[in-house]
Amino acid sequence: MSSGPGGQPGEAAAAWVEDGMTLGLGTGSTVYWTLRAIGRRVAGGLRVRGVPTSRGTEATARNLGIPLVTLEDVPRLDLTIDGADEASPALDLVKGGGGALLREKLVALASDRRVIVVDRDKLVERLGRGAIPVEVVGFGWRQTAARLERLGGRPELRLAGGLPFVTDEGHRVLDCTFGPVDDPAGLEAALKAVPGVVESGLFVGLADTLVIGDDGGAVEVRSRPVG
Repeated sequence: MSSGPGGQPGEAAAAWVEDGMTLGLGTGSTVYWTLRAIGRRVAGGLRVRGVPTSRGTEATARNLGIPLVTLEDVPRLDLTIDGADEASPALDLVKGGGGALLREKLVALASDRRVIVVDRDKLVERLGRGAIPVEVVGFGWRQTAARLERLGGRPELRLAGGLPFVTDEGHRVLDCTFGPVDDPAGLEAALKAVPGVVESGLFVGLADTLVIGDDGGAVEVRSRPVG
């Protein structure tokens, strides 16, 4: 099976994994290739433990022989490798296209280092090119959506098979279009302050390294600006 465009950065990101690490295992098509690379190394004797950010990642990791623990089992994670839907020059992110944004953020916050793998088409000058996922409780979601509209967003309930999409934690997702975001940290704080909102897909200051791939197979690595 060919790795495709997302395979190169996904596999390259596995180079940050060292023996004895406890890892956060992200969700998404690009990170799938990271999991495959880690699985091969585990089969060769690498000793790691992983905390999956979704049920899908959990199933994939088990199939690849990667030992798993929960976030409650460990005080900190050495490294998390995850993907993103958008990445800015400051390495701020939009995540949640797969609906795992709550677990992804909790795992990122528990990690000493965060490596994000993306294809080059995910790079943007300003976040907000697409919708920003917002995880909300199902009870009163229409009222929550109205509050998000008052913040300037245009929320749309995410559907799956014609029914409301339900996250692994039992919540709904409102995909909110804001347009270009000038102040990601300010918008993230405003979203979190809305009653009914569980988490937003804005990940501000939570990426240390960006691993970027393109169709030609080249991989570029960027680090968070200092200062």
